Amino acid sequence: MKTVAAVLSFALIVCGGAATWYVYRTVHAAFPQVSGTLRLDGLNSRVEVDRDERGIPQVYAGTAHDLFYVQGYVQAQDRFWQMDVYRHTTAGSLSDMFGPGQIGTDTFIRTLGWRRAAERNYDRLSPATKEYIAAYSAGVNAYLSGRSGAALGLEYELLSLRVSYQPHRWTSLDSVAWQMALAWDLRNNVQQEIDRSLAAGKLPPRQVDELYPPDRLDVHPPIVPQDAVASGGAARGKPASAPDLPEGARTQLAHVTELIRSMPAATLPVNDGAGSNSWVVSGRYTTTGKPLLANDPHLGPELPSIWYQMGLHCTRNSSNCPFDVTGFTIPGMPGVFIGHNDRVAWGFTNGAEDVADLYLEKVRGNSYLYEGRWYPLEERKETLTVAGRKPVTVTVRATRHGPLISDANDDLREVGTSAPVPGSERAAPHGGGSGYAVALRWTALNPNRTMDALFELDKARNWTEFRSAASDFSVPSQNMVYADVEGNIGYQAPGQVPIRKRGDGAWPVPGWTGAYEWTGYIPFGKLPHAYNPAAGYIATANNTIIGPPYPYLLSKDPDYGYRSTEILRQLRQATVNGRKISPADMSRIQSDQYSPIAASLVPYLTKLKVNDSTAKAQSLLEEWDFTQPATSAPAAYFNQVWALVLRHAFAGRLPKSVRVDGGSRWFAVVERLLPDASSAWWDNPDTKRRENRDQLLTRAMEEAAAQMGRAYGTDPKAWRWGAMHTLTPTNQTLGTAGPGIVKWLLNGSPLPVGGGTALVDATGYNAEKGFAVTMVPSMRMVVDVSAFDRSTWINLTGASGHAFHPNYLDQVPLWQQGRTLPWSYSRTAVRAATKHSLVLLPRHT
Repeated sequence: MKTVAAVLSFALIVCGGAATWYVYRTVHAAFPQVSGTLRLDGLNSRVEVDRDERGIPQVYAGTAHDLFYVQGYVQAQDRFWQMDVYRHTTAGSLSDMFGPGQIGTDTFIRTLGWRRAAERNYDRLSPATKEYIAAYSAGVNAYLSGRSGAALGLEYELLSLRVSYQPHRWTSLDSVAWQMALAWDLRNNVQQEIDRSLAAGKLPPRQVDELYPPDRLDVHPPIVPQDAVASGGAARGKPASAPDLPEGARTQLAHVTELIRSMPAATLPVNDGAGSNSWVVSGRYTTTGKPLLANDPHLGPELPSIWYQMGLHCTRNSSNCPFDVTGFTIPGMPGVFIGHNDRVAWGFTNGAEDVADLYLEKVRGNSYLYEGRWYPLEERKETLTVAGRKPVTVTVRATRHGPLISDANDDLREVGTSAPVPGSERAAPHGGGSGYAVALRWTALNPNRTMDALFELDKARNWTEFRSAASDFSVPSQNMVYADVEGNIGYQAPGQVPIRKRGDGAWPVPGWTGAYEWTGYIPFGKLPHAYNPAAGYIATANNTIIGPPYPYLLSKDPDYGYRSTEILRQLRQATVNGRKISPADMSRIQSDQYSPIAASLVPYLTKLKVNDSTAKAQSLLEEWDFTQPATSAPAAYFNQVWALVLRHAFAGRLPKSVRVDGGSRWFAVVERLLPDASSAWWDNPDTKRRENRDQLLTRAMEEAAAQMGRAYGTDPKAWRWGAMHTLTPTNQTLGTAGPGIVKWLLNGSPLPVGGGTALVDATGYNAEKGFAVTMVPSMRMVVDVSAFDRSTWINLTGASGHAFHPNYLDQVPLWQQGRTLPWSYSRTAVRAATKHSLVLLPRHT
């Protein structure tokens, strides 16, 4: 027995050791080589890749071909799984990678036609851009050569336990298509169109209007003043009133909402109202004497981050190799998206322009009605390759307005059976049923040269070249801020923004009348812009770009301007009495956690008489400064109250598919209602007696105190906002749906964070579902053009996409604390920061 026991013990030790060795080998198999020498086919000359302790690479090459070839190779070293998922998403081929669970998503993306649009875009690109993309693709493929499974990433080894999958070679279209995903995540107004229509089915027009109040430009000023852009041009479209939609059409729109929101977080996590902050300050107000520029795009959190920090440097700058640029790149796309070169710096925020409209279509068989005539639907077949299953064929249909997104799954083919359409015009889609179909017209489906624009930005030398690059930037529509070494600052709104014959883009419109067509696009020269404005600074935060009497309609639904107003307040405060703004001040403003809705609502809350158990919680608010750090007890209680106010006042009156998420629009709605104590919104529709504002607020406070007491203890002073408001870095594929061990392997731990929805430190949450973070400043940067090496940056996660790599999550703690890293740019500074140097050589030299 002793012998048997000894043998069994020995066997367990061996098996345990073998398992440990297997796990270690699997996890480390894809860790990249970052030092020494590599010889690769396809290189023309020597290239050096220097990485700092954070794994951030700076590439030095003698030719543009070699520069982008190595960019592709290095990004694939660190992030190929992410790149692979991105390209399958944009191609509508996730089913090929993950199996039948992604058929619905693939069908929707094939219906939208992202890959087909990318093909049209590629055909329009300049020869130089095509060469850069081809070189990048060759670099990715050089990395893929001879690698498979765990050697490409831990995720591939885990995926192999479920399906058989081997990545194919990278193509130029894989890179070009990614802008479609960006444009989709940053589109504006589609959801608001649907929500308005659905709300109009349950509420009178006056109350619908109260849910979409006009922006107060006297309180929240626009980005640029009216005199900053030449006037003239077409008149804005006449506002469209709420359409009298039959119930069948509203049902159809509700289904479209659910379809859009069911899109998986394999690209950018599903997120209504993605935003961003950026601002630029003239040298006359800075401690450096030259401009300072800040940017922090707000997107759904990803692990790894959507951004990849990188420098691309030609060792000898020439017309054949004109790049000396650094900043934030996107894995899968060559070039630098946001950053600076040796002359200019730039940043982006979502411009919130309305570039998409929904058209209700009358369909009969394979035809649709337009201006009294029936026209054949455009129709094509798409075949989906499905891992572990037979291929699936889907039919995609479109009208002159765009693809019928209501065809995108079986449920939506039943397009409004109760719609009272005349018999001769009843819709009869291929799935059966009758009623209305819904088409999407979207500028991103038009051919464009946005990829050309990105390379033009990377090598721009001045304001004129910057604007020339912006003129080619079509989608997604953005705000662009600018600074240069000569001391100039500027702003440009680029993009294709439609001019409508009728309507203001606020509601879905009838497609069969011909009355709501797009008649063209705002000429680039007429788009808002500013150069060295008298104010000495420019701030953008997705708010109104320009006020009346600007002759064109940009959007009915920009952000309501709370963040931009706070940024401007901070800038004015920092320059009072001749003081100057430092780079540290710019970073401090990025971490501003002041809550404007708290400042408006708390004075009403503190005046209420509440029960004894709630009074202790109420007292937290009496001396509160309305900021929301993770350690704040008042912020914890207030946000719970705020969520309950929204639930009691609005959620029960609206269709379930209309989100009451607590963002800036809800700030504006509640601010306008608060002075009216007897507004119908305060009344509980489930009771016979009429309630007022104070009764609803009291109810919310008492319920919040009780809920907080049960969850976090009975001492309100011990409550912490960060205990409720947490960010869990999550791999957006296997980390969301895999078994527990896979989530443990790939995901980070929950982190307490400060900030909140519609604050400058925009760690947003969905008030309907809780306080977990659903939107973040995905990166932060401050550029000092007086000395680029004094610039700073931070990413959400880290350079590496490989779990357990030292650079997988190493920037998260700094990001959590609002801190940034030194951003080396000059060759001297890069060398001083270098921890690992890799030399790549042509194979046959």
